[in-house]
Amino acid sequence: MNAESEGSNLPAPRETPELTGQEAAEAVLLQAAERGRLAHAWLLTGPRGIGKATLAYRFARYLLARGEGSEEGPGQEPGLFGVPAPAAGDLSGGMGLAPEHPVFRRVASGGHLDLTVLEPGVNEQTGRPRTEITVDQVRKATDFLRLTAAEGGWRIVLVDSADALNTNAANALLKILEEPSKQTLLLLVSHAPGRLLPTVRSRCCHLALKPLAEEAVTDLLRRQLPDLGASEAASLARLADGSIGRALELAEVGGLELYAELTALLSGLAGRDGEPPAGFDTERLHGFADKLARGSDLSAFRAARDLLLWWLGRAVRARTLGRVPEAVGEGEGPVLSGLAGRGSLAEWLALWDKVSHLLARVESANLDRKQALLAAFLELEALARAK
Repeated sequence: MNAESEGSNLPAPRETPELTGQEAAEAVLLQAAERGRLAHAWLLTGPRGIGKATLAYRFARYLLARGEGSEEGPGQEPGLFGVPAPAAGDLSGGMGLAPEHPVFRRVASGGHLDLTVLEPGVNEQTGRPRTEITVDQVRKATDFLRLTAAEGGWRIVLVDSADALNTNAANALLKILEEPSKQTLLLLVSHAPGRLLPTVRSRCCHLALKPLAEEAVTDLLRRQLPDLGASEAASLARLADGSIGRALELAEVGGLELYAELTALLSGLAGRDGEPPAGFDTERLHGFADKLARGSDLSAFRAARDLLLWWLGRAVRARTLGRVPEAVGEGEGPVLSGLAGRGSLAEWLALWDKVSHLLARVESANLDRKQALLAAFLELEALARAK
C-alpha cells in the first residue's frame, strides 16, 4: 500500500485516475514538460493524503503515454509532443489518462517497463511490511536508469515516500541526482522534506502542494462514503486539515467518537468563572487509555495520538492569537477558551514538543501505550493548573 492511501478507503495512487484540488501544481509540471524545460528531479511536498503521490503517478503516466513510439525521444520533435497518444483511452483534461488506456493499466499493475517505484514494500524474508526503503532498492533503480527506455521515451523512478529512505539509501539516491542519465526523471514524494538530506533537497525542483479546501474534502468524503451524514462529513473534513487520506482514516477508526471523548476529558481542565480547573475524571481517563492500549492493532491509538497533537496545536494558536478557532464538535470551544489564558506561549510550545516526542516514541521504543498517554495528559493538566 502507498504511504498516502494506506489504512484508508482511497484507491492506491497508481490506480487513481482523478486528482482533486491540485490543479495549480499539475499546471506547473505540465508547463515545464510542454516548454521542454523539465528538471531531472522533482520533490513533491505537503501533508499526507492531499494527492502528492496521485499527482506523481498522473505525471508519470502522461509522460510515458506521450513518449510511446518515439524514435528521437520525448521533448524533441517529433518526440514527446509530436507523437499522438494511443487511441485506446484519450488524455482527458490536463494530464489525465483514462483508466482503459494501456499505459494506465500497466502502471496500475506495476508492469510498465519504463517506470520503477521505490517504496518500503514487504520484507521478502519475513513477509512483514518494511518501514524503510533500502540501499539495495536504490541500487536496482540506478541500474534501471542506465538502460535505454523500452518504449522510446522516459525512464522514470518514483519514490513514495522519500521520507522512508534510510541513510545509505538516501546517499545512494544522491549519486543518481548528481549524475542524471539522459531522458530520466525522478519524482520524489515527501511529507516532511525538512528531514531529508539537504543535498537531496538542493538537487530537486521543489513543488509544494497545498492542503485541500475543506469543501473539497467534504465532497470527496461523501463520494467515497455515501452513507456518511452531511454533518459528520463536515466535522471529519475539519479534523482532517485538508487531507482526504486523513479524513478517511479517521472515518474508518471512529475518529469523531475519539475526538468527542478527548474533548470530554479535556473539559475538566478548562475551569469555570475564574475558578481553578477540576482536573481529569480519573476513572474516565484510565478507561480511555485502556481502550487505546488493548490489542495489537495500533490504528485507534495512532488516531487518538494525532488528534491530541492536533488539539494541542489549536490550543497553541488560540494562546498566540487570543481567539478560539471554529469548533469541530460540541463543547470544544469552551475548553479552548478556558485554557487559552493559562500558561505562557513558551510553555505551550514546550508542552507540544514534549508530548509529540513522547507519543512518537511509543512504537519505535515499544513503550507502554497506556502509560505514555497518561503521562501526556498529566503534562497537560500541569500546564492547565499554571497561573
